[in-house]
Amino acid sequence: MEPDSKHPDGKRPESEHEWPLFEIFIRARGGLDHKHVGSLHAADARMAIEHARDLYTRRQEGVSIWAVRSVDIVASDPQDAESLFEPARDKIYRHPTFYQIPDEVKTL
Repeated sequence: MEPDSKHPDGKRPESEHEWPLFEIFIRARGGLDHKHVGSLHAADARMAIEHARDLYTRRQEGVSIWAVRSVDIVASDPQDAESLFEPARDKIYRHPTFYQIPDEVKTL
């Protein structure tokens, strides 16, 4: 590690040398949605996709890869679930429970 005058001991913390962490999502050949398969460090999004291809799709089972910086993912708090989802419960038209789905339709 090279000396660094910005830090008291002349060394930079390891975190300044690490590449950002990316979360990897892959859509399988027969799937309709992307599934989280793991995380990896990469210099940028293009490198993350290339590394994810090599690491998570060795058997060519994927058709699409998403690479998202971990710091960019925002999640709701499970403790807020009731107040967050309550407004949607009274809108039954959003839930297709009263529609008949033809047998020919395999996925919806």
